Amino acid sequence: MKIEFAATGATPRAGTGVAVLAQDKGALTPAAQAVDAALSGLLSRAMPTTRFTGAKGQTLDLVTGAADGPARVALLGTGAEGAITAAVAETAAASAWKALGGSGVATVVVQLGAVSADVAAQAAYGATLASYRFDRYRTTEKPEARPSATRIVIELDDPTGVEAAFAPLKAVADATCFARDLVSEPANILYPAEFAARVKALESLGLTVEVLGEAEMTKLGMGSLLGVGQGSRRESQLVVIQWKGASDPNAQPVAFVGKGVTFDTGGISLKPADGMEDMKWDMGGAAAVSGLMHALAGRKAKVNAVGILGLVENMPDGNAQRPGDIVTSMSGQTIEVINTDAEGRLVLADALWYCQDRFKPKFMIDLATLTGAIIIALGNDYAGLFSNNDELANNLLAASETSGEPLWRLPIPPAYEKQIESMAADMKNVGGRPGGSITAALFLQRFVNKLPWAHLDIASTAWKKPSAVPTIPDGATGYGVRLLNQLVADKYEG
Repeated sequence: MKIEFAATGATPRAGTGVAVLAQDKGALTPAAQAVDAALSGLLSRAMPTTRFTGAKGQTLDLVTGAADGPARVALLGTGAEGAITAAVAETAAASAWKALGGSGVATVVVQLGAVSADVAAQAAYGATLASYRFDRYRTTEKPEARPSATRIVIELDDPTGVEAAFAPLKAVADATCFARDLVSEPANILYPAEFAARVKALESLGLTVEVLGEAEMTKLGMGSLLGVGQGSRRESQLVVIQWKGASDPNAQPVAFVGKGVTFDTGGISLKPADGMEDMKWDMGGAAAVSGLMHALAGRKAKVNAVGILGLVENMPDGNAQRPGDIVTSMSGQTIEVINTDAEGRLVLADALWYCQDRFKPKFMIDLATLTGAIIIALGNDYAGLFSNNDELANNLLAASETSGEPLWRLPIPPAYEKQIESMAADMKNVGGRPGGSITAALFLQRFVNKLPWAHLDIASTAWKKPSAVPTIPDGATGYGVRLLNQLVADKYEG
């Protein structure tokens, strides 16, 4: 999708789709009033005959019949009063794409009027995210099923400086779409080595990427991670991504660890067939970390950062890990594997230990599509936050508010540790159904060595079908890229 900026009224209107804003109680913004006047009061006449009130999320899509004007006009409700904020502009531009992108027009114009360059840039950001589409395997799709628009123009009274304001946001949007692509790929295409190769290609942005295979991980003692992938013919990988953007390249980094199970059958503890195809996105945590590192490099963030990806495929064959097996993690702690479908925590155990042992970071944040229990607890909009450090947790919650990627903090009470006690090893990998997300977090906490740490269980947010969020089409969300980029930008650059 091509994103452009122009002065108000500079874009030829014939055959386009134009989006304008209405505020609370149907009050038209000045830009909307100008469009209304040019269309002989079409908007003013239409609103009283509908239920459109300008409430947030409402859309009124009209066919104009104008021979030399816009073919369609979408009136977008913001629910707000006064000046258009960056958040309002982002949602409005995304809604404009949703309303007009497939309407038959080739160009969508979002008319904002007297807004700042930063607000217009945020609108372009929203439109970019909304226009994402994973269609590379659709070979017989009918033209009318595809978006008609190939161009979005953001109009404002004074476009001076808007390209510069958009540049860092575009880097984040591109990175989010990169993460969405990874999550959307089928598992026969995106297996651990292919995932690693795609991340390795990001070195063109200035990242440094190392890929460790099974031989290297065996020497490091990563029995917990390697056990998960031993039933697959695809070799497991550990990917180490570094970005050195701080003025001191040796300064202590921040660190992010992602679960990357490129397909999860459940192993010997086989999942039901219904819905198993969705387990291609069980690498959403690793995709988010990859996307974050893409974003930091793309916008030249002034921070040193490390991303660690544990990439495996969990398959059942004659060599697969069995329930009851005991593995030794890189930390030296032993784990009784009660359920081979609780595999993500086994991957993260070694990845977290490797990260803190090698890099000594300021903190570690792991992201994982870890438990179905988090969906039961929080629904499909909030990811679960668990942390041993209040400052880090509060910084994440603040970034969540700003970025629009919701988090909810849950407890990790020591009393629940009893649920993962094992009669045969240092711990077992599941603690039963009660508090399943909490006991998973308590398991992970045993591998962070008291370093400030947060665990984000994103099983509830990595994939949306259907999606009610304008900036997120159905499917892969790229959840975590915007959140963690915001965290770094707000608290850890300088």
